[in-house]
Amino acid sequence: MTVLRSTHQLHLADDVVTKRFTSWGRGEAFREWRGLTLLHRFAPGIAPAPLAAALDAEPPEVTMSRIDGTPLRGTVVSRPTLRALARTLSAVHRAVPGQALAAIPTGAWHARRVDTHVRSRLARRPDGPWEPVVREALAAGERWLAGARLETVSGADAVHPVFGLTDGNIANYLYDGAQARVRLLDFEDAGRSDRAFELAEISSHLSTWVDSTFDVDFFLGLFPLTEAESARIEHLRRLNALLWLGNLLSDNGTPRRNPPGTAERQAERLLALL
Repeated sequence: MTVLRSTHQLHLADDVVTKRFTSWGRGEAFREWRGLTLLHRFAPGIAPAPLAAALDAEPPEVTMSRIDGTPLRGTVVSRPTLRALARTLSAVHRAVPGQALAAIPTGAWHARRVDTHVRSRLARRPDGPWEPVVREALAAGERWLAGARLETVSGADAVHPVFGLTDGNIANYLYDGAQARVRLLDFEDAGRSDRAFELAEISSHLSTWVDSTFDVDFFLGLFPLTEAESARIEHLRRLNALLWLGNLLSDNGTPRRNPPGTAERQAERLLALL
C-alpha cells in the first residue's frame, strides 16, 4: 500500500483507492461522491467507480476503483491525446440529463465567483516589488475589468449547462494509451457548470504551460462552440488569467509551488489575451 499526502490522503491498493479528506468544510467529500456516482450512472468508465463512502465521518472518506493512465500534467500533450481529452469532455458534457443536472448544486468554482474574487482582490491589492511586466499586466487587467461585464457573455446562447470538475488542472486527466482514452479524477470541486467555463478553466490553468506543453487553440477548436460561447470563453480566460496572476503575487511574488519567473510569464500571457 502507498500513501500520498496533499489536501487529502490517498490510500492505494491494487484495484482500490480510498480518498481521506484532510479538509471538508466546503463539502468536498459530498461533491466527490456525487460526481463519481453521477458519472458511473450516466457515463460509466470515464471516472473511477464509486465503491463506498463515509461522508459523515471525521475525516470523511470515499473509496473508488483504481484506474489506469498517466496524468497529462508534466507532459507534452500530443494532438491525438488532445482529441481523446476532447472526446471525454464532450461525453461528460452530454452525459447528465437536464433534470438530473438541475438537481445538483453548482461547482465550487463558477463564472460569478471568479468575477467577484478577481474584482475583490484587485480592489485591495497591496503594492509590491513587481517586475515592470507584472505592473503593466495588472494595470491592463484593471482597465479591461472596468469595462467588462460578465452579463454580456451570459446569455442563453453562451451558457450551455453541463456537469464539470470546475477545476482545470490537467493533472486530473489521465491518458490511457492502451485504450487511447482520457479519464477523469478529483471531483471535490465538481458540480453544475457550463461548457464555456469548463473549457476556459482548462485553457487558462497554469498546469497547461508551467510544466507541460498544451496547444490551447487546437484544443478549443475540437468543440462545436457557438459564437456566443467562444466570446464567453475569451472573457473567462481573461478573468482566469487575472485570477492566476493575483494568486502568484499573493506571497509578494515569492515562488512556492511554481518555478521562479512564473508570475512574469503569467503577466505576459495576460497581456497577450488582452
